[in-house]
Amino acid sequence: MISIYGGDSPNVIKALIGMEELGIAYRREPLDIMAGEQFSPEFLAISPNNRIPAIVDDDPADGGEPLSVFESGAILLYLAEKGGALVPASVRARSAAHAWLMWQMSGQGPMLGQAGHFLNYAPERLPYAIARFSREVARLYRVLDTALAHRDFLAGEYSVADIACWPWLLFRAHHVTALSDYPNVARWFAAIGARPAVRRVMADITVDPPQDFDEETRRILFNTGGR
Repeated sequence: MISIYGGDSPNVIKALIGMEELGIAYRREPLDIMAGEQFSPEFLAISPNNRIPAIVDDDPADGGEPLSVFESGAILLYLAEKGGALVPASVRARSAAHAWLMWQMSGQGPMLGQAGHFLNYAPERLPYAIARFSREVARLYRVLDTALAHRDFLAGEYSVADIACWPWLLFRAHHVTALSDYPNVARWFAAIGARPAVRRVMADITVDPPQDFDEETRRILFNTGGR
């Protein structure tokens, strides 16, 4: 059994899809990041960067004490190794899966997140920041669309790379992007969304539009108090 901490964020959805695809039993542990529970000593012992998701595996392969893993990319690779799937066997496809996973972790996730922040949550409208990150969002969507022009999945076969990238597109209202502008991405997005494991995960997920937060919640979420 694996415990997973976090709510309905893109990075949590990655791990949930991975476990569903692999048939790994899990339980969701509530963690209210708007109340600051991610800063508790108990959670910091699991996720020292106070970010979600984090998992605790009660039955690690070495037979030892429960094992905690943080960072969503590391979690996906851990789950793939544990479940024996979702990372291609061939050298070239495996290399592609790893590269696209790193692309998601270093580019797609952070840039879409920054665009969403400056479009929806910054205390003042900053035209330079909005333009900078919106252009980068469009560029990254074009990169993804080009990569999918002649293949069904990013590594040629369904893998951790697709699972990592897909959930961020659920929240495209936050970064103001239309899938109709990227036909290859739209086809890929629909195909993954139709997978039984993904549908099981999404049955329990709420994709919220941008929200209004009070000052205390903003302080906790965006570290405006210097925490």
